[in-house]
Amino acid sequence: MNNSQSKISLFILKTALILLFFPLFGYAQVNNTNQQVKRLQRAIFIFNFAEQVTWQNQDDNHLEFNIGVLGPDRTFIDLAALSQKRNINNKKVNIIKFNSVKDISNVQLLYVNKSFNFDINYILNKISNKNILLVSEDYSYKTSMINMVNIGNTFEYEINNNLLNAENFTIANSLNEHSISSSEKWKKLFKTTEASLEENKKLTAEKQADLKNKEQEIENNKEAIAYQKNTIIEQKDSIEAVQNLANTRKKWLDLLSQENNLQKQELNSKIEIEQELEKTILSQLEILKNQEDRINSSNTLLISQEDSIRKQQIDIKANSEILKGKNNTINTQRNINYLLVGIILLALLGAFLLYKNYKIKKKLSQTLKAKNAAILKQSQELEIKNNELEQFAYIASHDLKEPLITISSLIDLLVEDYGEQFDEDGRLSLKYVKESSYRMQKLIEGILSYSKLGKSKVFLNIDCNNLINILRADLGNVFTRTKTELITSNLPIIKGTELEIRLLFQNLISNAIKFTKPNVTPKIKIDARQTLINNVKYWEFSITDNGIGIPEKHKERIFSIFQRLHSRDQYQGTGIGLAHCKKIVESHDGKIWFESIVNVGSTFFFTIPV
Repeated sequence: MNNSQSKISLFILKTALILLFFPLFGYAQVNNTNQQVKRLQRAIFIFNFAEQVTWQNQDDNHLEFNIGVLGPDRTFIDLAALSQKRNINNKKVNIIKFNSVKDISNVQLLYVNKSFNFDINYILNKISNKNILLVSEDYSYKTSMINMVNIGNTFEYEINNNLLNAENFTIANSLNEHSISSSEKWKKLFKTTEASLEENKKLTAEKQADLKNKEQEIENNKEAIAYQKNTIIEQKDSIEAVQNLANTRKKWLDLLSQENNLQKQELNSKIEIEQELEKTILSQLEILKNQEDRINSSNTLLISQEDSIRKQQIDIKANSEILKGKNNTINTQRNINYLLVGIILLALLGAFLLYKNYKIKKKLSQTLKAKNAAILKQSQELEIKNNELEQFAYIASHDLKEPLITISSLIDLLVEDYGEQFDEDGRLSLKYVKESSYRMQKLIEGILSYSKLGKSKVFLNIDCNNLINILRADLGNVFTRTKTELITSNLPIIKGTELEIRLLFQNLISNAIKFTKPNVTPKIKIDARQTLINNVKYWEFSITDNGIGIPEKHKERIFSIFQRLHSRDQYQGTGIGLAHCKKIVESHDGKIWFESIVNVGSTFFFTIPV
């Protein structure tokens, strides 16, 4: 539904643009035709490369052929359109877009254009030994596996056989024959391209002179175009929001179903325990009944014994000597009777206690059922409220970002169209408004990312050494610019969410670099050791720097969201980084704190359970 909606919106936008710019269509028709032909040529070139290169074990475990496009490149659209009409090696073709190098996976061919400023060496390192063919455009000679270059209205290409052989690729002879074979020819092609560009610039300048006469008419229609574009974007965002909301609700329903099943199992087990308890009490009542029967029989015996005593009393006078001999027997029998009475009283007391215990347990069982029902209801209400809060945060953040984006766009249009009519104060005010809207957008993005932290409960093994190496590569430009020294010991493998643990280390390292005194080279040391807290083993990490330090009075405030200790003129940022760190550590059942000396440095500690 999203694809069809976007296609309809794109068709409406194209139709509006054609109607508005129809007077200029005669000038742009030839240029647009050439661009469309060239875009189609680029897609055909990439498909041809794929068909003339042989992958190792390319027929194993692959029913489809996946092509990746790195960055916001329109080539993604051209390849997707061509994939509907053409297969590669009799396999269906899928086109996948990647926004960053770290996301690249599960493709056989990757295309990247130099205009998006991706580091070719970092890309090669990322896809090394992954059986991925790299096709680049307009990069330097011999820097990629297959590199295309724009020559007028077509393309030429050169092949780096060393890189292809290193990844076990085999190429067709025809591909080698038509490639650029020397750097001199490559340079000549670039010179030819530059000359063609200069000629195109001259033609463009002549056309721009003619276009200026039509600018007033275009200006009158800009507002209508902008309104239509905004309407299309809002429709697209609304559709995406509805889809995301539906997916979120489905996930929560699955979780609620699982929890309901668990609670049903717990309820069944409680019922079984109560049934066993009831059986035990019934058996004890049966024992008490048997004891009562024995007591009744004993009473009968006592009555018969009393009759015998009466008869003996009648004969006492005549048998005084016999009575003296039998006194001991009578006393013994009397003691036995007292003992039997005591036993009867104890039995009755035991029966009373058992009955009272049964009533108490029954009452407790009923109370437990009521409390379980109340807890279940509170849990359901809490889940509903959390769901509503997450939906509110997501929708509110998107609704707040939209006017900020509109403000930034309008400021850019004002600066572009009327910038020369403003005085210095006016231009400065526009600059401040644009910077404020950008900061507000970053704060909203921070709130949204903060609300999403801790949601993942899938913990995997994370090698902290590999994680730090990846951060070194990602922050390579910052390390080079600031000459930062990062020292790490042999770090452990921990259980956690990889994206959140990476964000934790990145925030702490970035803060250590940022909050450094002028003309001081940042020095950062990362250590880890095992510790025992409340009979639980933890990994205790420490990140030490030689920065400006943190006063003791800010010890509690520093981990709060949007709390800044310095002005933006001194240090850039939104004040949400350490709040992210605290939430990540606490979601992993750990704790974070710091020790600091002003103008000497700080050490941040955090724990992760072993």
